[in-house]
Amino acid sequence: MLPIPPAVLAALGQATARPVRAEWSNDGGQTWAPCRFGAGNVTPDRTAEVRYSAAVELLDAPRGRDGINSISTRIRLHQGLGTPRRDTVWIPAGVYVIDRLTRTRLGVSLDLLGLEEIVRGDSFPVARTVGPDTAKVCAEQLVAESLPGQAIAWRAGVDPQLTLPAVVVDQDRWAALSGGDDSAGASTGIAPAVAAEVYLDARGVPTFAPVPSLTDPVVWRIPRGLATAEPAYEESTDNLINLWSVTGDAGDGSTPVGPVYAWDDDPNSLTYAGPDPVSDPSAPARLGLRGVRVRSARYSSALITTATQGQDVANAQLADSLGVQSTLSFTAVCNPALEPGDVVELEITDGVWERHLIDSCPYTLGGVSMTCQTRTTTRKGA
Repeated sequence: MLPIPPAVLAALGQATARPVRAEWSNDGGQTWAPCRFGAGNVTPDRTAEVRYSAAVELLDAPRGRDGINSISTRIRLHQGLGTPRRDTVWIPAGVYVIDRLTRTRLGVSLDLLGLEEIVRGDSFPVARTVGPDTAKVCAEQLVAESLPGQAIAWRAGVDPQLTLPAVVVDQDRWAALSGGDDSAGASTGIAPAVAAEVYLDARGVPTFAPVPSLTDPVVWRIPRGLATAEPAYEESTDNLINLWSVTGDAGDGSTPVGPVYAWDDDPNSLTYAGPDPVSDPSAPARLGLRGVRVRSARYSSALITTATQGQDVANAQLADSLGVQSTLSFTAVCNPALEPGDVVELEITDGVWERHLIDSCPYTLGGVSMTCQTRTTTRKGA
């Protein structure tokens, strides 16, 4: 969750003012000029390639080469929270480039995309060899060429000093950072090689963070008074994998790494893969575990050079592919500090609490409520 004073978080339901601040810059974010905000919404979504998107209307905005334009302009948004007896607290709501600009009678209407869009558009004109070097050096070089002067945040649990071998990236710069494939189908992404995900956060900072899971600390407990759950869950097996096989093969004749494995080993989980689906796949039948169903997938990367690294990657892949089969939408008082990947504890019915991982949390700027899409691990008897 974005920084928010605990007292303000506790008083969200009493917030009496929710002002919005909008600014624009044509010099890459070195200087910012204020502009009048009319209306709009923000969509933080972990399942989208560009994590933050928005649609806003700005009033009396200067236009053209020296004003707001679709080529050089960046837009920065903040959502304010005014609670009793406290100054307004400003929460970042994204830094964007303009995907589409429409002139209106009162100003401009903008469709906005996060700064990933700059990196995505800056493809390599010729194939590029990345590494060998540390993940930090490789990532910072790729980002700096697209976003000069922009530092990278490395969250706890991600090792930026992990040494990566040389790998050839054909064209896609963002895929080299976030996870792409070479012509042989092996991954070339730096983030998955360090068991992480990469995104630009609400402040516009490129961030390498551990893949979130439901075992992460709860950042917000949402009682029934602040949230209403939809009456029904939605369940799906789309993208559900409960057994991962991970290998590392540089393709240069060196000994391949792995395969190493990770699977759902919780007997109380509906996605339980059995005691050992790799070495003893017949165990469920022998033990009478008739409800076990294995859904397996393989992952290979030339950037995986040790079995330990491979195990970390396998665990991260598993964390990202479990729990998606049971989702819940709920409406709550708007908390603009909430981020995709946060774990919340939600009071579903009186006295019954569930952990949920936030996948998306869109909200209307200046609005008092938000609708979140979450996922949780379905357990037997639930």
